[in-house]
Amino acid sequence: MKKHPKASNEVANNRKARHDYNISTTYEAGLSLTGTEIKSIRAGRINIRDGFVQQRKGELWLANVHISPYDQGNQFNHDPLRDRKLLLHKKEIAKISGQLQTKGITVIPLKVYLKHGFAKVLLGVAEGKKQYDKRETIKRRDQDREMRRNLKNVLR
Repeated sequence: MKKHPKASNEVANNRKARHDYNISTTYEAGLSLTGTEIKSIRAGRINIRDGFVQQRKGELWLANVHISPYDQGNQFNHDPLRDRKLLLHKKEIAKISGQLQTKGITVIPLKVYLKHGFAKVLLGVAEGKKQYDKRETIKRRDQDREMRRNLKNVLR
């Protein structure tokens, strides 16, 4: 009997984030959403590329994330770019808020996925890379790829 690979519940992925930032820590957070927003997310109509986290009055908010209006949403549809509250434990909020006070540190969404029917966002505490860091990363990745290719040819 053949086992099928487990289906991924990933809805959106911010692939550019790991290129532009050094990610030090990640956190899983829930999202406070309306009914039409969760239906749009389940349909995969979300863009997290330009998103970031803000702190307001002891709470963390996900800003600049675009969730397209739901097709059958009529007058109850949501504003696509509204800020959404992140659901975290108080200790996690305090820890992230402390890290946000440091200059050059930002919190960005890395991916959005469904877990037990709820939308979750993977947040990354990040520091921006300089242009020469990006080139170094690309160079190292190419060298690793070349080394694996040579090793594979030697073992044949």
